[in-house]
Order: sequence, then structure tokens, then C-alpha cells
Amino acid sequence: MGEEKRYWRDYQKDIPDGPFFYVRSCIRQTFTPGAETMLLKILTGYLGLDVYEDPRHTCCSGIGYHTDVVPLETTMTIIARQLSLMQEDGYENLLVSCVTSFGLYNEVLDIWHHFPEKLEQTRRYLREATGRDFALPKAVIHTSDIVYKHRSRLAGMMKYRMVDRQSGRPLRMVDHVGCHYAKIFPAKGIGGAEFPQVLSGLAAPWGGISVDYSERRHCCGFGFRQYLLKDNRSYSVSHSKVKLESMAPHHPDLILTNCPGCCMFLDRWQYTIAEIEGRTYDDAGRGIPVLSYEELAALLLGENPWDIGLQMHQVQVESLMDKIGIEYDASQKYLGDRGQYIGCPQKPDVLLA
Repeated sequence: MGEEKRYWRDYQKDIPDGPFFYVRSCIRQTFTPGAETMLLKILTGYLGLDVYEDPRHTCCSGIGYHTDVVPLETTMTIIARQLSLMQEDGYENLLVSCVTSFGLYNEVLDIWHHFPEKLEQTRRYLREATGRDFALPKAVIHTSDIVYKHRSRLAGMMKYRMVDRQSGRPLRMVDHVGCHYAKIFPAKGIGGAEFPQVLSGLAAPWGGISVDYSERRHCCGFGFRQYLLKDNRSYSVSHSKVKLESMAPHHPDLILTNCPGCCMFLDRWQYTIAEIEGRTYDDAGRGIPVLSYEELAALLLGENPWDIGLQMHQVQVESLMDKIGIEYDASQKYLGDRGQYIGCPQKPDVLLA
């Protein structure tokens, strides 16, 4: 008999402690601009990690690439330039905030591995365009990997727990792991596509429970062409609806995501479905709050919810904060960074604020 195959090893991931060269997410800054600022505060402030961001880095071109606007060769050259900045700054570990970027960096590295002539072509293009050269990264890490790795450390710093303060029951969390994190290259994510743990593994240390549901691995509905082409948006809504209908019987207190696009669609399509069909997916008519992993971590650490940027969500988050007992000033929700009133969005007809 040969050595027994231990399949679980295929689902593990070695997550370094740094130092990290950090690349931002374009859509995260657009949809929930406070989340990425809070993420950096968690990584560098609470966890004390070495995270460096070069102001010269650019978009990875992921959305343009996946919608056939940006050619593959251009995308590879853009990514090569990011890596050249990392090399110049003396870093080897690439830390990626966006799930689409995470999938794209891994895809390009995989192409270069299997087709070395494309790597040499990219080196030539980069030299011709910028005079630069680059080294391949030692590791490509998604920021949710870091929060997962340090989940217990963060739990020890948290002011609040995922517990209903009135009843003492653990809050019920359903997760949605981004397709570009877990499905393109399953071995690059924690738990792979079949047993994703990067979000569900946060629940217990932080006081809650993770609830499985039948459409857990279904796409959120973004799908790029499903949404970016206006005539296709019904496909996007219908995919989110499939997921929400699968979650509803489990009465979750929140949805947790690790992709900025997924977070936006599961949040905002709840508003759309409420306006179209007059339906919400909770018992109180307020919708199921949707948070990213860093937004939830920041809330439990005691950060101001409006500094986190939760006023940008279309499904209110106050119901979740009230369950946990998080202190907040409702009068500050729509104040700008200088204390000025920035205006309150029009209230929807069905989804309660």
C-alpha cells in the first residue's frame, strides 16, 4: 500500500505574516469607500502587520479584461508593472483587496507558468513601455485570508460579540464567498470551492454560528456581462434572488461576503426586489444586512459604524447593531467628514430603513 492520500491537505493554504505589498480594490472604493480604509486600520493598527501601498500602483484592469474591453496582453503588462513596483519597494508577498484582482493575478501567474513565452513577451512589453523589469511574487494573498488567519487574535480585541444581547443566542450568519476567490483556482483559497472556510470560520471565534444553505456556492449575480450590459441585468437580479430565497428559511441575522461586488449586489438587489415584488427576506421587512468581513470585524472591534461606511448600504445595518448592542449615534449617519450634512437618500416604498 502506498502513502494514504490526505485530501484535506489540498484545501489548506499557507498564509505568511508579511511583509505585504498592498494593492487596492477599485470597486470597493466606489461602493463602500470606508471599508478599505478600515481594513488597513485593522491590518496595520490592530494586528501590527507590515503593509505597504505604493501610490503609483493602478487598477489591475480586471473588469475591463473580463468584459473583453482590455486585451489579455495589456492586462498582463499592467500586472507586470504592479509587480515591478513591488520589486522596487523590496517586497515579495502581494496582498490583494479585490476578489476579481485576486483571481486575475493568479490567472496571469498560471499562464506565465504554463506558457513561459508569454512571460517573456510581457517582460519585453513592459521594458518597451516603461523601461522596467519585474520579479514573480513569493505569495499572492487575499486580505480575507489575513483576517481569517488572525481571527482569534482579533476576537481577543473585540468590544462586542456576535450574540443577541437580549436573548444571549449566537447570531446566525450565512456567508457568500466570491467566485473569483474560490472557484477559478480552488487551491488558492482556504477550503477551496467545496469547503470554503475563509468566512464561515470567523463565526464561532467571534461568538456566532455559520449556517449552511443550499445555494451557498451559487454566484451572487454580478457576472460582469450580466450586470454591465443594461439589457442583461434581469439575469443578475435573478441570480441574487435564487441565493436570497435559499437563505431566507434559515432566518439569518446577517450575510457575510469577501468580494466587494458580491457585497454590493446582495445588498442592493434586496432593495430592487422589494420595489419590484414587494418582498423582503426577513420577518420585519428590513432586509438581511450584508457586510464584508472587514466591516463586521470593525463593528465588533468598536469602530464608529459611519466611519466604516455602513450608511452606504441600501439594506440598513441598524437592526444588526441593535441586536448586538453596538452603540452608535443615528444623527451622525449622513454627516460628511467635516460634520456637514450630505443628504439622506429617498426612503424606499417597501424595504424599511
